[in-house]
Formats: sequence, C-alpha cells, structure tokens
Amino acid sequence: MALENPRTLAERYGRDGFISPVDILPGAEAARHRARLEEAESKFGPLHYKTKVHTILRSPLALARDPRVLDMVEALIGPDILIHNVTYIVKEAGSRDHVSWHQDLTFWGFDGEAQVSMWLALSPASKTSGCMRMVPGSHVRGRRDHELTEDPANVLFQGQTVADVAEEEAVLCPLKPGQASFHHGWTLHASMSNRGKDRRIGLNVQYLAPHIRQTKHDRDSAMLVRGEDRYNHFQKDRPAESDLEPDAVARQGDLERRYIDTAGVR
Repeated sequence: MALENPRTLAERYGRDGFISPVDILPGAEAARHRARLEEAESKFGPLHYKTKVHTILRSPLALARDPRVLDMVEALIGPDILIHNVTYIVKEAGSRDHVSWHQDLTFWGFDGEAQVSMWLALSPASKTSGCMRMVPGSHVRGRRDHELTEDPANVLFQGQTVADVAEEEAVLCPLKPGQASFHHGWTLHASMSNRGKDRRIGLNVQYLAPHIRQTKHDRDSAMLVRGEDRYNHFQKDRPAESDLEPDAVARQGDLERRYIDTAGVR
C-alpha cells in the first residue's frame, strides 16, 4: 500500500488542522492487530482508555512506531519524535458513549503545540458507529474555553466541552480498518455514539517534538521513537518486551495514575 506523499498531506494539515483518511495498513493487517487486542482483553480486562498500553503490549507499540506512521508524523512535527501516550478507544456496539467537542491540548500542561494525535481504525469507523467529526481550520484560533460536565456517557476524563461550536462547519471523518486520521492539538473534534452492530475500535497515539516541556511537574514520561532527544524533558517510558509482563503492568498502573493527575484541572 503506497502512502500518499506526507508533505502534500502536511499542507492540508496546516490549512485544516487535520488530515483524514490516510492509508496506513492493509485491512488484513489491521484485523490481525484487532485480534491481538481482543486476545489481550480476554486476559487483562477492558483496555478502553488505558494509558500507555505500548508499555504492556507489543501490538500497539508496533503500530505507534510503524515507519509508515512515523513518516507522516515527521512531516507534521519534524524528524525528532516522542510518543507521549498510546491508548485504545473502544465504543461497544449500541453504547451511548460519545465524545463532546473539545481540544486535545486543553489540560495536558505542555508549553507548546508541536504535537499531533493519530487515530488508527482497527474496525470500521463510520457515521453509524460514531466516527470522529472535526471543524476545519479551528486550530488557528488557539485554545477555546472548556466547561467541565458530569455526563457519564462522555468518554472524556472530565467531560470537557466547548460550547457554541458551529455544527454546520463540522465534517465527518469515516475510516476503514487500517486507515488513520491525524489532527492538531487545537482542532475541535467530537464523535457520537455507536449505533452499529460492531465495536468501533481505534488506537490513539499522541506524538510530541522533544523540545516540548511539561509545565505542571517534572515527572511526565515519553518514549523516543525517531531521531534524537537533545532536551531530556521527560522521564523514559519502557517499551513492552512481551505482553502483559507483571512488572510492566504494575508500572503501567502507576503511569496511568500520574497521567490522570496531570490531565486534571489544578
């Protein structure tokens, strides 16, 4: 499968704040990674929204640092690349779960915006199953005010929501298994519930340029996957060497608690 020229896609990204769809994997390869996820779930339990799963499972680690992905990320944020977080986002069939309008960078504490989010589909992401919606060009306005909500069906940690979004400007971003979207940290995006008969499974990866610094504390962590880290602003995450190794699982639990504490409003 030939990846469209990353630099051509980067021009669209600069204009719209996202690119979608981008062909990354053949469908059969995506299906194999879905099977590995579901095998891990049978042993670990639900993996939806678990933080830094690339430190406990080899499949998400392989996807996050796949050269086809990193070539695209390099075109967007440069040749030196850190992975900050990898997580599965799963909407079960018939679930009421949804994601409100928000911007990724709102509460993460980074001192810049040299960051990009990838959402890689491991099952069909359609209008029916609750694919993402994005507002083209919304990233150029910078940070918007977010309200915190108590909606239990909102997937977001604090239910953070931007009000008064121009819904008529939003575009759907459906993805086939193996396709991905990439979006800027200030791009407004959301998704509806899954009204389909299959799980909507995506792998979400947050990439940073190494010069970015965490402003809330000095305990944040990341993993270098391409180029050099000349700054050492982050502690170093350990890549999974096997699946669900007990010591790695214990470390992941600590990392998740730290991540939730960091993302919370201080």
